[in-house]
Amino acid sequence: MGAVADWRRVRRLGRYLVRDRRRLLVALLLLVPLAFAGALQPVLLGQAVSVLRGEPSLPWLSGLSLSESIRVIIGLYFVSVLLRLGLQGVQTFSIQAVGQRLTARIRDDLFEHSLSLSLRFHDRMPVGKLLTRLTSDVDALAEVFASGAVGVLSDLVSLLVLASTMLFIEWRLGLLLLFTQVPVTLAVIWLQRRYRKANYRVREELSQLNADFQENLQGLEVVQMYGRETVNSARFLRTGKDYRSAVNGTIFYDSSISAFLEWVALAAIALVLALGGLMVTNGAMGLGTLTTFILASQRLFDPLRQLAERFTQIQGGLTAVERIGELMEEPLEIAEADGARPHVAGGGGEVIFENVSFAYRPDDPILRNLSFRIAPGEHVALVGPTGSGKSTIIRLLCRLYEPQQGRILLDGRDIRTIPMADLRRELGVVLQDTFLFSGNVADNLRLNAAVSDQELVQVCADLGLNDLLSRLPKGLETELRERGGNLSSGERQLLAVARVAIRNPTVLVMDEATAFMDPSTEATLQADLDRLLQKRTAIVIAHRLATVEASDRILVLRRGELIEQGTHHELRARGGLYAQLAELQERGLARL
Repeated sequence: MGAVADWRRVRRLGRYLVRDRRRLLVALLLLVPLAFAGALQPVLLGQAVSVLRGEPSLPWLSGLSLSESIRVIIGLYFVSVLLRLGLQGVQTFSIQAVGQRLTARIRDDLFEHSLSLSLRFHDRMPVGKLLTRLTSDVDALAEVFASGAVGVLSDLVSLLVLASTMLFIEWRLGLLLLFTQVPVTLAVIWLQRRYRKANYRVREELSQLNADFQENLQGLEVVQMYGRETVNSARFLRTGKDYRSAVNGTIFYDSSISAFLEWVALAAIALVLALGGLMVTNGAMGLGTLTTFILASQRLFDPLRQLAERFTQIQGGLTAVERIGELMEEPLEIAEADGARPHVAGGGGEVIFENVSFAYRPDDPILRNLSFRIAPGEHVALVGPTGSGKSTIIRLLCRLYEPQQGRILLDGRDIRTIPMADLRRELGVVLQDTFLFSGNVADNLRLNAAVSDQELVQVCADLGLNDLLSRLPKGLETELRERGGNLSSGERQLLAVARVAIRNPTVLVMDEATAFMDPSTEATLQADLDRLLQKRTAIVIAHRLATVEASDRILVLRRGELIEQGTHHELRARGGLYAQLAELQERGLARL
């Protein structure tokens, strides 16, 4: 079953080669002349010995004098060497060029597919392991194609031509030598299978190594503040030892193959020398013929050694193909539904949850049969203890996850029937943790929106961002470091609100949008937020009592269930969970 799966995955990768089929065809056509040029050289050297000893030679040399024959042989040998070098250069360049194009296309598709996979997949796949598949595994595949797959064909053609040459020269010794290849082939296959398993472990350990490295770099601030350098270094050392142990396993099998082939080659050539020398002594074969045969025998084992090395590369490549295939075959949990039709922009913004149940893990439900309706233009606050499902509601509404039961409607349509681009254009989301890409401020505000420079400047002015932009060295053209590291948390949040305003969404979702702002910045932005919320449906997750009080309605959640809803005054009068949380917050003892 493993071989079938390998073949299926390799065939799937073949579609990436269609664009380079001409260059690939040229490289394959050069295999035959290269093999003949290599096989011709031992024949010419053997003929030189035959001519010098006065033994029978090829017909086209029989009519020439000794000096003429030697000059002809030297000239042909020189031409064969130049021809072989030239053809090898053209072939190598062609193969390398095709290999680089192949891996570039595969990496692009892997990246696109990874971005399309749901957050559920990325929750269980560490970033470091994913990066290993996009980088190291793809590079291994490139190496396989460039020096492995085509090289194997080249070695097989060379073996065929050399074997035919030896059978033509002396069929008895030729058959004897070829029969020795049977146990060699079986032994190499046995070792290669074990190398494949060891190489898969290497890839897994390398993925873990990268994952640990990436995690510690991302959490460097916490590592340093809590003095975790020694502990984390010890953990990383253990991971490094596991990786080293796995690599040592591949080295063992690789060196075993090389040593075994070297020993067999020496033993086989010694056998040829013994039997061939006996035949020369008895007059059954000339010394020139024996010389040709020995040289051809030595060259016969060169392709075998290269085949063993290439098979080692191919086994590593097949491991990479397997891991790449696993990622490419990962199903898209959240995909466009068949028959999805465009959503009319600028709808009312009605949001309905109907009997929605969701769990990140089967044994830990987050939402339980949740139902509510948010009217067009209504402002609703979600309140509840940590883990009650508030952020999950936002993720489900944006189709970052799919509910296990129930459905979610936007303006009367199941969001699964709305094209993803249309759905997310209608939703403007400001999260508590703002992510900014490296690049300039303008690019982070636009993202994928077609907004002119003039419109961008006007939006920033309307939102009161001029003071922020004036503090930046180049205004909108200021380059941001990774994750906006050269901005404060409040400044990043201001940009997050601005890029939502640019898109003019129908439904505005805010997850504690002003959490990281100082009172002065929050006051500056609050009037613009009020204008942004006008005539729009708003879903607000807030922990400040003042923000919640301003909502038209408050939904109170506990363990994924809606237990209360109403206005601030209604819920306070009811004396339930909301009233308890509000009273605790007034005392400074809790957050809503």
